[in-house]
Amino acid sequence: MTDSRKTIFLTGATGNMGREAVKRIAARNDQLRLRILVRPEEKAHPVVKDVQRRGLAEIVWGDLTDAASIRDGVAGADVVLHVGGLVSPACDSMPPELVTQVNVGGAQNIVDAIHAVGDPRQTRLIYIGTVAETGSRNAPVQWGRTGDPIKISAYDHYAVTKTQAEAIVAQSGITHWASLRQSGMAHYQMWKIFDPIMFHNPINGVFEWSTANDSGRLMAAVCSDDVPDAFWRGFYNIGGGATSRVVNHEFMERTMPTYRKVLKPHWFATRNFHGQWYADSDRLEQLVPFREQSLQDYFQEAPRHMPWIARMIPKLMPGVISKQIEKLANAPEGSLYWFANNDEAKIRAYFGSRAAWEAIPRNWDDFRFTQPSREPTLLDHGYDETRAPEDWRIEDLRAAAEYRGGQCLAASCDGPDVPVEWQSAAGHRFTMTPRLYLRGGHWCPTTMIDPASYDAEATRNPFFAQVWSDAAG
Repeated sequence: MTDSRKTIFLTGATGNMGREAVKRIAARNDQLRLRILVRPEEKAHPVVKDVQRRGLAEIVWGDLTDAASIRDGVAGADVVLHVGGLVSPACDSMPPELVTQVNVGGAQNIVDAIHAVGDPRQTRLIYIGTVAETGSRNAPVQWGRTGDPIKISAYDHYAVTKTQAEAIVAQSGITHWASLRQSGMAHYQMWKIFDPIMFHNPINGVFEWSTANDSGRLMAAVCSDDVPDAFWRGFYNIGGGATSRVVNHEFMERTMPTYRKVLKPHWFATRNFHGQWYADSDRLEQLVPFREQSLQDYFQEAPRHMPWIARMIPKLMPGVISKQIEKLANAPEGSLYWFANNDEAKIRAYFGSRAAWEAIPRNWDDFRFTQPSREPTLLDHGYDETRAPEDWRIEDLRAAAEYRGGQCLAASCDGPDVPVEWQSAAGHRFTMTPRLYLRGGHWCPTTMIDPASYDAEATRNPFFAQVWSDAAG
């Protein structure tokens, strides 16, 4: 008998988002046939063993750098969910070349496979991007939306590769693609994270969280036949909406009520991370409904997924835990390590200066907790945003380029996905589709991924200057 189900090819099945996607897609096995990419060294992974035991999916053994295994996964697939890749903080200690090979090369392999063994007019491709592409958005620019400037934090090669991979997908020539930028994703394994990256996150910074549960629902939802045409060829922020927008100190309070006995305010960076509240996250929910678990629901459920000992030790022995965490802050890539070793570049990136760090109170009673404005504010994108991409004219491209301190060198606009030549504020010439430039917030591929050039860029690019200041980080 012919199998009429849609075939879904998923990468990243063993990750926190991927395992939820497996669960949700497998639950619809009357409509969807799941195929997953798994690295051979992960054959003993609990997710893989569960998939095999319950027959939840077909397994393609390989990895993102192996073009042959990618083609095997894509062949015959109706939808490709590209969730996989090397992610921070694990990839931060890996050679940058390897991270590029996996994250950028993997996206290229998937696009090439769709052109070779799929159908670029019919095969659907979902790419999972990241909020790290738009970098630090401290108040007063804590509200963001897609189309805002790409702004990568210093030392964040992960964000560089995710930005480059997104450009590959958006300019792939595939008819049905979408880039979904994942925010902070609350999952039940978060209590296991013990990495110096925790000190890179400003206490007064913000996040609009999503949950792994809802992200899995989203991956199943985009496989449906009723996804509207308006969804495709778009960039979206994955967020839980108004109830999931918190300041980082509020999240700390809920996940570690004893944090004032365990942590010190001067251990935490004040800038150069990422996170924002989304002025546009409801757009994704309207097009592809996926929200089920609020952040409050997550807070209530998460303790049930932690061992009793992990919940009680911070309460019973806060001093012991504090010393262990302080050791982490003094470890390489920890905030205190930079000061102990006089790493001026890291100090400048994450605190502004040594003097600024010294001014941070050493106790919580003197620390100033902030509450940024809850009223959404939008950045100026420099063109008439009321006009649909299909109606863009050369005047729109020229206005946007001028607002970025550059020029549009094209004589005409022949469509949002037809590449044109631009010249950046720094004088670089590059080719990019208007859609990626205007709706994705991408710009000069050289300057965009070089945080060392951002000071100079902000003086000549009003579009970028909106998010580049001492306060915004």
